[in-house]
Amino acid sequence: MNTKSEMLSVAEALARVTGGFELIASEHIGLSEALGRVLAEDVAARLTQPPMAVSSMDGYAVRAADVQTVPTMLTQIGESQAGGRFEGTVGVGECARIFTGAPLPDGADAVVIQEETDVDGMQISINENVSTGADIRPAGLDFRTGDVLLRAGKVLSPRDIGLVASMNVPWLCVRRRPRVAFIATGDEIVMPGDPIGADQIISSNSLALCAFVRVLGGTPVNLGIARDTKASLRKTLAGAKGADVLVTIGGASVGDYDLVRRVLGTEGLDLNFYRVAMRPGKPLIFGTWNGIPLLGLPGNPVSAGVTSAIFLRAAMEVMLGTGNGALRTETVRLGCDLPQNGIRQDFMRATLRHDADGQLCATPFKQQDSAMMARFAAADCLLIRAPGAPEAKAGDLVLITRLETSNSMF
Repeated sequence: MNTKSEMLSVAEALARVTGGFELIASEHIGLSEALGRVLAEDVAARLTQPPMAVSSMDGYAVRAADVQTVPTMLTQIGESQAGGRFEGTVGVGECARIFTGAPLPDGADAVVIQEETDVDGMQISINENVSTGADIRPAGLDFRTGDVLLRAGKVLSPRDIGLVASMNVPWLCVRRRPRVAFIATGDEIVMPGDPIGADQIISSNSLALCAFVRVLGGTPVNLGIARDTKASLRKTLAGAKGADVLVTIGGASVGDYDLVRRVLGTEGLDLNFYRVAMRPGKPLIFGTWNGIPLLGLPGNPVSAGVTSAIFLRAAMEVMLGTGNGALRTETVRLGCDLPQNGIRQDFMRATLRHDADGQLCATPFKQQDSAMMARFAAADCLLIRAPGAPEAKAGDLVLITRLETSNSMF
């Protein structure tokens, strides 16, 4: 078995991370607050929809047997509206005016749309023959009482909210939003808009990752920047108590000022691993700090983004019950030639396009530097290359994982 100091494969590191988390507790919320939340329990309908046979069109409720030969004249004996059922019974030679969504009167078994009729007072000429059931929505057409229509683990969309409302369910049992605490580290970083020194850079990681956690269904807690001193890091760490996950950004490498492992090691860190055979993202820490799962991400923005897309996403899936954390991949065509890969598994930032034959192709950017945030923002996916993969030609099949994190569809 690999020791903590050896470089783990991505697969083994991912297995250790997912094994370090468990399903988070549930809570009950009102339906109006449920968008984007994750169901903790199946949801069953509390009524039948529609509860009775209703018309799907404006027209006349008839007996199909009376309109097999047309034109034919029927006598209107009443009217059925949505919310105002006609209580009489449609007999031989009779009909009832009916509107969309209105209950079908007793005795009627079909609806003739109003465009196929001529009206003379209460005498209605039917000009179209219809069969039994025409333009009628039978009881239970959509669903019936007790039907389970949404399953635990479902992320609720606007359409789901509408469905649950129609099921007459006002409250839902959902997973609590995991609280993810973020600490950026380093003397060299400042927040956007703050005064910036000649040797400083803007901190983009914590803001990007807080947004990522929101999309994944969690609650980010941005604890700010810990400077390159033990006292500053310890002070900032105090704010992480009560979090479900602690994420440190930067300070995970082997430099003199990379304090995360050294400080946490004296503050209750139980280290699982700290190096992964991947590019970008080799200096990745995983363990527990005072009982809180900890991910220590590299400081380069693309490295932090790529490792989060793989490992933080996996942790959130396990906690919320939306998946098992496995990396979701698909096979596409390669859009350009690539040389032989190195000893680490590579996650190349790439765009997706359809070629002349309609095949989906991934084309990696020529420059793959882990500090190039503009390339990362423009990427559609990560093109995955195994350690030591041979050179590849345009048109070869390759594996990708998409960088999409949310479903914007209604």
